[in-house]
Amino acid sequence: MKRTNAKQVDDHDDRAYKILLSCPVGLSSSQVSVDFGEPYDRIPHPDVELENSISEIWDQKVQRNATLYNGKKFRYGGHVLLSVDDSNQEPKVCLNLGLTDYRTFVGTNLSPLWEKFIVPSEDDCRRCQHTSSPLGNDAIVETSDNRILVLQRSYNVGEFPGHYVFPGGHLRYAPQEVGISSHQYGKDRSNAELINRKISQEMFDSIICEVVEEIGAPAASLSNPVFIGISRRVLNARPAAFFFMKCSLHSEEIQQVYSSAQDGFESTQLYAVSKNDLENIASKMPGCHHGGFALYKFMVEAMKNT
Repeated sequence: MKRTNAKQVDDHDDRAYKILLSCPVGLSSSQVSVDFGEPYDRIPHPDVELENSISEIWDQKVQRNATLYNGKKFRYGGHVLLSVDDSNQEPKVCLNLGLTDYRTFVGTNLSPLWEKFIVPSEDDCRRCQHTSSPLGNDAIVETSDNRILVLQRSYNVGEFPGHYVFPGGHLRYAPQEVGISSHQYGKDRSNAELINRKISQEMFDSIICEVVEEIGAPAASLSNPVFIGISRRVLNARPAAFFFMKCSLHSEEIQQVYSSAQDGFESTQLYAVSKNDLENIASKMPGCHHGGFALYKFMVEAMKNT
C-alpha cells in the first residue's frame, strides 16, 4: 500500500487529482476498518466573514431550489496504514472519519471561495481542515466481457453535469444509514467499536447499492467489492474512495437493465468501454474519478506482477 502519490497539477484543472491512498492488491471488508470521532470533524475557519459565507451560500441555494436537503455525511479525516508483523499477513488500513453535512459541503468545497478554506501545507489533512470533505464512494465495474462501465451524468445534477464518471456517489453512504446523527453515539467505548464496524461495513454495502441503483444490475451479479484507494480532486479538494468489482453480466445485458435502473435519471447514458479506450475517456473525467482510474491502473499492474 502507498500512503500518498500526488500528481502535480493546476489547482484550477477540473481533471487534476492527487492519490491519497493506493491499495493495488484490493482490500476486502475485513481489511478496512474505521475510526469515527470528533477529532476528524472540520475545524471552523478563523475568518468569521468567510465562515459566515457558508450559511449565506446555502440560503441562496435553497431559495433557488427548495428541494435541497441538508443530510449528514461522513468526512474524510485521513487514514492509518496498520503495520503487519510478517509478509504473510494481510495488509490493513484504518480510515479516520468525522461528521459533516451537505450544507457545509456546498459552502466550503463547492463554494466560489473554496481556495480560501485551504491551508498551505504538504499535509493533506491540515491542508483541508477547514473544508467539509465528505468522502465519496465510487466503483470500477468490469463486465463479463472485460469492459468497464462508465456513466454520462445528467445535466440536472449539481456536480459536473454531462461529464463521464464511474458509478457511485455519497448520498447512500451516509451516517443515517447506520443510525448516526451525532458523535454522542460513540462516547461509550464498546458502543464506539460497534459503530466503527457498522460504518466500515456500510462502505462496502453501500457501493453495491449505488451500482445496483445506477446501472440496474442485480446485486447477485456483482462480486464482493474490494477497496483500491482514495483520490482527491484538486479543484474543490473533493475526496473519493474507490472500489473494484466484477459483474457476471455481458455488456449488452447491462445496457438492457440500465433502461430500468432506479437512479437512471442521474445519468443520460451508460457506456461499456474497452480497457484500451478507457484511458481516453478517463482523461475527460472530473479529477476524483480521473484519480479513480489511476488507482485501477495500479491494481491492474499489481495483478500482472503476481
